[in-house]
Amino acid sequence: MADDTILETRGLAKSFRGFVAVSDVSLKVRRGAIHALIGPNGAGKTTVFNLLTGFLQPSAGAILFNGSDITGDKPAQTARRGMVRSFQISATFPHLTVLENVRVALQRKRGDSFRFWRSERVLDSLNERAMQLLAAVDLAQFAATVTVEMPYGRKRALELATTLALDPELMLLDEPTQGMGHEDVGRVVELIRRVAANRTILMVEHNMSVVADLCHTITVLQRGAVLAEGSYAEVSRDPAVLEAYVGTAND
Repeated sequence: MADDTILETRGLAKSFRGFVAVSDVSLKVRRGAIHALIGPNGAGKTTVFNLLTGFLQPSAGAILFNGSDITGDKPAQTARRGMVRSFQISATFPHLTVLENVRVALQRKRGDSFRFWRSERVLDSLNERAMQLLAAVDLAQFAATVTVEMPYGRKRALELATTLALDPELMLLDEPTQGMGHEDVGRVVELIRRVAANRTILMVEHNMSVVADLCHTITVLQRGAVLAEGSYAEVSRDPAVLEAYVGTAND
């Protein structure tokens, strides 16, 4: 595997009782890139994410991360290797403050995330790093805010901070702008661009303006298989891609 490839799949497939959800998907994600996985509803994007992170085991094929075969890994193993899917650690605690949520994520990185009885002095040792992470996603001024009181877009920014707390090499973001208004979308796009400066991002995203703005490479799935791959300019002009999107409006 080339040195600039951080994640590769070879002939990845998944069937459920005869239904083929993913078929012969071969991907290469370049180190340092923002790579999008797009496609109509039912194209297999979420199943691919579940396969990559060990929530599902493939029926066939292989997954390689940093050159190592991780096909049989469990979710916790993939996270320890440095590949973290946002929802694995981003389910925020609504009645904790923003700062406390990030501290919980930092405890998980340190291996003691369930030791809630630890002294405040010990937990305070995490504050400096937690505040750095909050500053990275423009939430430092909300550190003392109870999370349930935060608007939706700010909660998604907090999820980015808790994901970053695990110091991932590769972040898998599942619909990071879903359900957001225009202002929040713009804010989260800039946050993703910022956190991508020294890591790799693979994202599922329906908002094509976000994909066009952010992503270096786009892989298009249809019915579980790769339909096209390339830059946004290339895939957006591909007749097969246009037909897939127009022809599956009711999928």
